[in-house]
Amino acid sequence: MQIGELVGAGRTADVFALDEKRVVRRYRNGEDATGEAVVMAYLAEHGYPVPAVWPGAAAGELVMQRLSGPTMREALVAGTLSGEQAGGLLAGLLMRLHAIPPRVGADPAHRIVHLDLHPENVFLTTDGPVVIDWATAQEGPPGLDTAMAALILAQAALTMPAAADIARAVLPALLRQLGGTDGMLLADARARRAANPTLTQVEIAALDEAVALILTTCPAVASPSRTRQPTR
Repeated sequence: MQIGELVGAGRTADVFALDEKRVVRRYRNGEDATGEAVVMAYLAEHGYPVPAVWPGAAAGELVMQRLSGPTMREALVAGTLSGEQAGGLLAGLLMRLHAIPPRVGADPAHRIVHLDLHPENVFLTTDGPVVIDWATAQEGPPGLDTAMAALILAQAALTMPAAADIARAVLPALLRQLGGTDGMLLADARARRAANPTLTQVEIAALDEAVALILTTCPAVASPSRTRQPTR
């Protein structure tokens, strides 16, 4: 496989161009990407906007469609997308995802959950938004997914000066579009973020303040541990 230029990098993987239509996502620790590809293919079968994937990649690699267009974060920085619009798009993508039946699980309350949905993981293509980076996807309660999306934004607002204004603009819109924090599993999301080895100590130390920011932004919540049944 002829690897081209580096076109993207995250906390755990790098993305290289293969040609005009394909890229390869390569995990630095060699993590097997087979499960990620299977989930993406399943979601595509159900009409969810994910990049196309190709078989035959080596262990630790995922060959997928090369997307054109800015990320949601880039559009927010450029001013071509407002915080209100971004929050609405993220909420809509979460609700669409949670309307798809689980692939293998038997729990009727569970759905496929992304667990890392934020503005850098959404491309705004000419065909609409496309969600990338499914490495953390699993099957579980939708309330964990919505809580993770809100918590990631709140952490960014507190610990990432370059993204703070964007995060503070998107977070209230996301919460409004989701109908508030009722049903979010914030305690579970906080525990999951605290155990994430890719986070800095500064980010981990800000978790309690991030949860407080979410609840202050949407104070009508009764309890962060209550669950909401998914749409069937």
